[in-house]
Amino acid sequence: MCKLKLFESRLLVPCRAVDEIVPPIKTVHVSRPTRISGIPTNRRYVGQTGRGDEPKGPKVWRSVYRLSLCSLSQLPCLVSGVLGATQAEIEHHLEMGRKLLAAGQLAEALSHYHSAVEGDSKNYLTFYKRAAVFLAMGKSKSALPDLTRAIQLKPDFLAVSLNPQKCVHCADHRSADNEEAQQQLMQTHELEELQEEAHAMYHQGEYSATINVLGRVIEISPWDPESRELRAECYIRMGDLQKAIQDLTPTTRLRNDNRAAFLKLSMLHYSLGEHHESLNHVRECLKLDQDDKECFSHYKQVKKLSKQLDSAEELIQAESYQEALDKYEAVMKTEPNVPYYTNLAKERICFSLVKMKSTHEAIDVCSEAHQRDPRNANILRDRAEAFILNQEYEKAVEDYKEALDFDDKQELKEGLERAQKLLKISQKRDYYKILGVSRSANKQEIIKAYRKLAQQWHPDNFQSEAEKKEAEKKFIDIASAKEVLTDPEMRQKFDAGEDPLDPENQQGGGRDQPWPFHFDPFQSGGSFHFKFHYN
Repeated sequence: MCKLKLFESRLLVPCRAVDEIVPPIKTVHVSRPTRISGIPTNRRYVGQTGRGDEPKGPKVWRSVYRLSLCSLSQLPCLVSGVLGATQAEIEHHLEMGRKLLAAGQLAEALSHYHSAVEGDSKNYLTFYKRAAVFLAMGKSKSALPDLTRAIQLKPDFLAVSLNPQKCVHCADHRSADNEEAQQQLMQTHELEELQEEAHAMYHQGEYSATINVLGRVIEISPWDPESRELRAECYIRMGDLQKAIQDLTPTTRLRNDNRAAFLKLSMLHYSLGEHHESLNHVRECLKLDQDDKECFSHYKQVKKLSKQLDSAEELIQAESYQEALDKYEAVMKTEPNVPYYTNLAKERICFSLVKMKSTHEAIDVCSEAHQRDPRNANILRDRAEAFILNQEYEKAVEDYKEALDFDDKQELKEGLERAQKLLKISQKRDYYKILGVSRSANKQEIIKAYRKLAQQWHPDNFQSEAEKKEAEKKFIDIASAKEVLTDPEMRQKFDAGEDPLDPENQQGGGRDQPWPFHFDPFQSGGSFHFKFHYN
């Protein structure tokens, strides 16, 4: 006799039925149908040709399994074994089922409990444990037959629920298993009622009430994917996408092939602007089936958009603002239907234009972005900076104050303080306005403007004493503006909201004219030169 092990099951095959070996598939002819523990009863048996046809002649099945312990040609007259699983194997399946159930891997746990039931159909405990998995999956109708069978095999197992009067005197002998089983049976009926109620409410459009009922269902059966999927759908219809994501995420692990959940999660993250998370989930869908058309189509869209967004941010970090602007224009063309991406693109284009000192265009784009997303503090900050470039300090102060209503970060507080200083200075002297140049003007533009105004307001161009005094005052302001704006350190102080020529900012100040200076209004060149001396 030779015992032949096939996976975790043992097979008894008469030697006379063994007549051929065809590598690499070993075929075993048996004279009657043989039930192998752990193998589904609807498995198709094929012959050497690979077709699903039953061989002609005597009733013979050919099982396509590799036999590993010994060559069939070396078997003695009879191969002996046992039909069904051993007790050790049943215990192994029960233990594996328990561990997988605790880990939330319900499908795998159910497979082990199937094997345990098939291995020993007289053990009430195997039916009871499988019923527990069905309940965890929310399949109360599948659990009921198993619980019923457990009662039939061991009537006293559920004595309390079957005949409460008879159990009054046996309360002291009631085991923990009895109490647990009774609770499971009661919960089974409750689950059925709650699930019917939830579906009825959902179809009536009562999504909030459906969520409340499903909360109780999930409390009883936390690993039921169908209830979580239905509650997620309710959250989606109510516009709460984050809660929908929280419900859908565990369902991807509760089914062996849940491509629909991965795809829906990807779409939800995508609509929220979380394109990296969206890409991760749709990739999981394609891992399950790389030919899935819906997942592949969505994958191409998400991948293209994600690449554009990442590239645009890298360009901003590299201070390549024009290229970043072009990339964000492409983003709006790639995804024109999801508001989040259009809003983001407008925000970042606004930021880039401010950095490029394209003042008027920046104000227009930032204003449009603000209309689309009025609570976005970054857009208000950037528009405030554009207003500062355009010397509209009051508007800049207003924008910074509004931005602080939505975000109290330090950057905004410092921006408001600077805008208020610039407003205060502008009410006294604004050197940019005196020369008639923008805040982004370079040194050559400043000198050119200075020469033109110095020539225009030269005191010798005026006849009356009153006109000469007015011209002299203007001339001093023009010279002061040129001195501050052509000196990098002084200009930086002025741009930060401090007047470097203001007596209040001079150490030990107090003179009426704090800037004794000598200047040539035309520097090199010109037909005349003037020098003013102040003591």
